[in-house]
Amino acid sequence: MSAIETTEPVQATAGEPEPLRMTYEQWLAWEYSSGLTEWVDGEVIIMSPPSIAHQRVLQLFAFILAMLQQVLGNGQLVVAPVAMRLNSSGPVREPDVLYVMEEHLDRFSARQLDGPADLVVEVISDDSVARDRVDKFYEYQAGGVCDQDGRYQPVPPEVGGIYRSKVLPGFWLRESWLWQETPNTLAYATEVVGVERMLAAIQQNGIQEAS
Repeated sequence: MSAIETTEPVQATAGEPEPLRMTYEQWLAWEYSSGLTEWVDGEVIIMSPPSIAHQRVLQLFAFILAMLQQVLGNGQLVVAPVAMRLNSSGPVREPDVLYVMEEHLDRFSARQLDGPADLVVEVISDDSVARDRVDKFYEYQAGGVCDQDGRYQPVPPEVGGIYRSKVLPGFWLRESWLWQETPNTLAYATEVVGVERMLAAIQQNGIQEAS
């Protein structure tokens, strides 16, 4: 672990660990290996280890998006941990899943995404409700993460419990998929992408690798 010079810790209540404080540059150089961290106003937020249910939902999102990205051939999918800093003076968050469209790939630096992703997925856990639903929501809204109407806003499911993305064409999922203990991820991805497009992408990728 790199040596870090920190300033005075934030006042903590009795029995709680004192939050770490460091500069953005120090946070970038910090080799923390026990989980995800975020940097907000000079304070380091250390995340609790994710639950199995959290990871199951995360993997479902990531797999469907990965299959869709192969078909569309447009943009880049990145799964946590990866830092996203919406602006040069703002906080640094590590969303569970990022999708950046082709025209915005120049926002990636060697260490992080400098600017908003086009699609951000946060899988909310019991200990992250306030952080994800309040703090991050308004940060993402102010930072330029948006839908096709130009605003970051809550989107209720359609009739039948289907969520559709207005940013990434063709991305949708059924709400019921998220609560399956043994999800049929391949079947779900095939339903989203379509059998013909899935087979065409597999065939095209196979031809390219063979050549």
